[in-house]
Amino acid sequence: MSPGKHYLITGGAGFIGSNLVRNLLKNEPGLTVTCVDNFDPFYSSEIKEFNIRDFKDNPSFRLLKTDLGRTSGSELAGLIPDKVDVIVHLAAKAGVRPSIENPLSYQESNVIGLQNMLDFAKLKGIKQFVFASSSSVYGINDHYPWKEEEKLMPISPYAMTKLSGEMLGHVYHKLFGIRFIALRFFTVYGPGQRPDLAIHKFTKNIIAGKPIAMYGDGSTSRDYTYVDDTVQGIVGAIHYEKTDYEIINLGNHYTISLKELIEGIEKVTGKKAIIDRQPDQPGDVPKTYADIEKAKRLLGYDPKTQIGEGLKKFYDWFVQHENLLVK
Repeated sequence: MSPGKHYLITGGAGFIGSNLVRNLLKNEPGLTVTCVDNFDPFYSSEIKEFNIRDFKDNPSFRLLKTDLGRTSGSELAGLIPDKVDVIVHLAAKAGVRPSIENPLSYQESNVIGLQNMLDFAKLKGIKQFVFASSSSVYGINDHYPWKEEEKLMPISPYAMTKLSGEMLGHVYHKLFGIRFIALRFFTVYGPGQRPDLAIHKFTKNIIAGKPIAMYGDGSTSRDYTYVDDTVQGIVGAIHYEKTDYEIINLGNHYTISLKELIEGIEKVTGKKAIIDRQPDQPGDVPKTYADIEKAKRLLGYDPKTQIGEGLKKFYDWFVQHENLLVK
């Protein structure tokens, strides 16, 4: 319960952000949520508008459209004059492969944007800051499952910006007493998933009878995490107060190969995939696999959704809203 509390959620019109806002408004009566989102054209703004349709007219929800990479902390304080209790910073330019093509834009959005948010937190005296990091910071590392204290070797500009974010948070924790909780997300999927991500693209193309690109031989694997489970972990971090700086994995603690993923989507769609084999892509890692003992211990994190159930839920959502999603 958070009567009278005010949460600032950046990237709140995106995939994970909109699912988080919906959860918070439902389960924390009396809460006010301010969503900051720049509606980045990385994918259609119409989809983001659709993401917030359930709560955009809720009097407890406010939407501020601004680019955090170009809005200073003091400017943001002018735009949000009232007290803020918690910041959940999900906003970022996404995608490993595009970051290789345009690394400077990722620096502006992901590093400068975070810098501006931390400056805002310092100016406003906000003590609770939850940051969306990424499993990509681990890079290529065969010490599975990955524990938070592993040596980090990022292999893409996107991953480097997330690691920079974790370190920037540590600086502001030490200098200004901000509690900074960095959550390393592991391949989040489910209703609302971005159209550039594999499960969304594969489902769309398999239904339409179009080829899907399979990079490599299908043996690469990911720790796929259903969005409701990720949201549960974020909510735990919002209310976490025992220590002042933590890095925590939010995964599912098991891996699914690309070949198995495609077979799972074929099963829920009832159609056979047309495979377009492509070479391995630079910046992609062969495997991700989260150790989640720390999340269980500190946040009460308990992911429950298995991949078959999650793919079915995503498929049902996709079919229900296909007219928008196939544009």
